[in-house]
Amino acid sequence: MKKWLPVALALALSACSSTSDTTYYQLPVAAKGAAVSSVDAARPAVFVQHVSVPDYLSGNGLVYQTSDVKYTIAANNLWASPLDQQLQQTLVANLSQALPGSLVSASPLGQQQDTLNVTVTGFHGRYDGHAVISGDWVLEHQGQIVKRSFTLALPQKEDGYDALVRTLAEGWQQEAQDIANGIRSLN
Repeated sequence: MKKWLPVALALALSACSSTSDTTYYQLPVAAKGAAVSSVDAARPAVFVQHVSVPDYLSGNGLVYQTSDVKYTIAANNLWASPLDQQLQQTLVANLSQALPGSLVSASPLGQQQDTLNVTVTGFHGRYDGHAVISGDWVLEHQGQIVKRSFTLALPQKEDGYDALVRTLAEGWQQEAQDIANGIRSLN
């Protein structure tokens, strides 16, 4: 009987040990105004063809830069769905709001459409309390190609992953507004 006592004690202690809860995050979409009731045929439709992220951002974990050369990928603070999909979905929603009267979609829209591709190279928290969003976008508009780079470093208002995700979403919405301004300037 005494030889089972250490095993029982080990099992009891392991059952009491604390485990970290896994938390899942989804980028929020900005509050929408009134739904668009009609699309202006004179304004080009925008096909958001692809949003790509590098390997270090394509995993499930949120990324935090701990020094100028070191990044940590969270094990228990995860994206609820793949980050590239979330970025594309929120970009379509934000562009739809920023370009009233235009049809913005993640699906091909036919012959008369602008095609937008975005490469995100940074979408993470940083050791100095900033959320970093960087990359470039390429828009094909009536045979013309426009390419612009972007880099944002927004201060987090609070500590923690919730605040990081909200700040990243705010920056992504800002970038969508800049893309919308670029699209408007071509028309």
